[in-house]
Amino acid sequence: MSKILFTHSYFYKFDPKQWKNRQPYPPLGTITAAAYVREQGYDVDLFDTNLVDGPNDIVPIIEKEKPDYLVIYDDGFNYLTKMCLTLMRDAAYELIAIGKKYGCKVIVSSSDSTDQFVQYIEKGADVILLGEGELSLLETLNAFKANEGLEKVKGIVFKEGDGIKNNGRRLVVKDLDSLPMAAWDLVKMDDYKNIWFQNHGYFSLNIATTRGCPYSCNWCAKPIYGRKYNTRSAKNVADEIEYLISNFGVSYFWVCDDIFGLKPGWVQEFRDIVQSKKLDFKYMIQSRVDVMLKDDSIDALAGSGLDIVWVGAESGSQNVLDAMEKGIKVEQIYEARKKLKEHGVRVAFFLQLGYPGETKEDILKTEKMLLDLMPEDIGISVSYPLPGTKFHEMVKDDLKEKANWTNSDDLSLMFKNNYSPEYYKVLHRYIHKKFRRKQGLQKIIAFLKNPLKNKTGIVRSTVATLYHIPGIMLYRLKLNMLELKK
Repeated sequence: MSKILFTHSYFYKFDPKQWKNRQPYPPLGTITAAAYVREQGYDVDLFDTNLVDGPNDIVPIIEKEKPDYLVIYDDGFNYLTKMCLTLMRDAAYELIAIGKKYGCKVIVSSSDSTDQFVQYIEKGADVILLGEGELSLLETLNAFKANEGLEKVKGIVFKEGDGIKNNGRRLVVKDLDSLPMAAWDLVKMDDYKNIWFQNHGYFSLNIATTRGCPYSCNWCAKPIYGRKYNTRSAKNVADEIEYLISNFGVSYFWVCDDIFGLKPGWVQEFRDIVQSKKLDFKYMIQSRVDVMLKDDSIDALAGSGLDIVWVGAESGSQNVLDAMEKGIKVEQIYEARKKLKEHGVRVAFFLQLGYPGETKEDILKTEKMLLDLMPEDIGISVSYPLPGTKFHEMVKDDLKEKANWTNSDDLSLMFKNNYSPEYYKVLHRYIHKKFRRKQGLQKIIAFLKNPLKNKTGIVRSTVATLYHIPGIMLYRLKLNMLELKK
C-alpha cells in the first residue's frame, strides 16, 4: 500500500503576530484531504507544521516512515494561507527539496502554488493541484499507482519533458456531505489544547460549513474554492460539532467559512438541530452586514450559540466601498451593528486602509464610523493586491520590487497612492490606539456607573487607557509630518 505523508507550509512561529496571539488551529483543509484519500484505501500520516520550529523538523519523520508521496497540502480554510506570505513560500520550497532528497513524489496544493505553479515546478514539485484539490489528488495518486500518465487528470499542472503541462481547472465539489469528516485523529490535539487553555482558559477548534464565496469584492482572492458557493447540510455540521465536543472537550468553534449562513433557511435549521441535540458551545463566524440583516438570521444565529461575527466593514466611505465593488452601504454597517448588539451578539470589524484613490476625507469617515460604532474587536489591514483579482490588475505595474508580504504583520503598501507606505503603517497604529483608548474609557465609565457589575479587569483597562494616550499624540504628530511630505 502506498504511504502518503501529508504536511503544509504554514508555520505559526514564522508569523510573530499570529504566534503572539496563541490561537492556533489545526490545518483543516489538509486533514480533510487526508481523510478523503484514506477512505479510498491509502495509508496516510500527518506532519503538522503549525507548531514546529521549521521545515527540517520533518526529516526524522520521513526517515522513519519512508513515505512514497509527500503531499504539501495547505489549509485553504485558513485565510492566512491566501496571503501568499514569502516566509511560508520559502518554507514550502524547503519541504519540496527535502521530499525530493528522500525520493518522494511531491504534490503541492495551496493558494500560492495555484497562482505561481511555474515557480513550484521549477523548485522540484512533481504535481501542482489547481484550486480545490481532493478529487485531483486522488486521481493523481491512482495514476501514479497504475503507472499511467497524468494527461487525463483534471485540475493539475505537472512537468512534461522540458515543458510544463497545465490540464486546466476542474469543477468544485457540489455535494460537500459526500466528503468524509476531517481526519481529526491525525492531529496532536493535546498540543493545541494546552496552548489554548494556558493562554485563553478554553479550547477552540475550527470547522467549515461551506466552500466559496459568490460576492465580487475586487480585492478578494479566491484561488482555492472560487466564487461557487456550496454548503454542507446543517445536520452534517451539527454531527461533526457533537463529535468534536464529545471527543476533545471543545467549547468554542471558529467557523472559517468565507461567508457563513448564506443559504436561505440554513441558519434556522442549524439552530433547531443544535437545540434538539442540546449542544452547548459558542462560535465565531465571518459574514457580511447585508447578510446579517436578512429575515430572522440574527435571532437564529444567537439561538445556536453565535458569540461574535467578523464583518467586512472595510471603510466608512461609500466612495471607497463602491470602488472596491463591495456591494454594501455604510448605513447597513450601522444597522447591522445595532441589531446584532440588541441580540447579544458581539461584532468585530475588518477594516482596510490605503485602497487606491483613498483620500484624507475617506480615512476620517472610516475613523468616525469605527469610533461611533465601537465594535468589540477590529482587524486593520492595508490594501494588499493578490494575483487573480481585479485590484491586482489595477496596480500590478507598481509591484516590481515587492509583490508579497513577508508575514501577516508586514502591512506594506506596495503600489502608488495618495500617501506613502510609511504613512499607512503609522495610520494603522494611530487608529488602533484611538480605538483601544475609547474601549478603555467605556469600561471605566461602566465601572463608575455600576462598580459591582463591572469591576472585572478595571485596573487593566485603566492602565491600558493611560498607556495609549502618549502613543496617540506621537502618531498624530508623525502623521502630520508625513502629510506635509505628500
